[in-house]
Amino acid sequence: MPKEGFLQNRIRGVGYALRGAWLLIRTEGSIQIQMVIALLVTGAGFYFDISPTEWILQLFAIAMVLGIEGLNTAIEKIADYVQPEFDHKIGFIKDISAGAVMLVSIAASIIGLIIYLPKIF
Repeated sequence: MPKEGFLQNRIRGVGYALRGAWLLIRTEGSIQIQMVIALLVTGAGFYFDISPTEWILQLFAIAMVLGIEGLNTAIEKIADYVQPEFDHKIGFIKDISAGAVMLVSIAASIIGLIIYLPKIF
């Protein structure tokens, strides 16, 4: 059996990543809500003509929230697979994972306020 080349492995990896992103968007309510918020603030960015630096910060904030939410979902799915019954240790792990999402979401919200409050008022 011939070994796959570097480029074939990368293309296959991108395919898996796109499938994973699609599964997240299609199946996870929290990601769907955050995608709507991301689209709204992107629209606001065009409406308020934010600066390139503000775009960078906004896109970074959006990517961090979506990325950490994806990791949180993966951790929850693994935890549920490993221990389908209630377990305090699994609950602790899942709470920490959800807490990480909350921290990034708070930071993203603050970034949004810093960008948009001066433009609104």
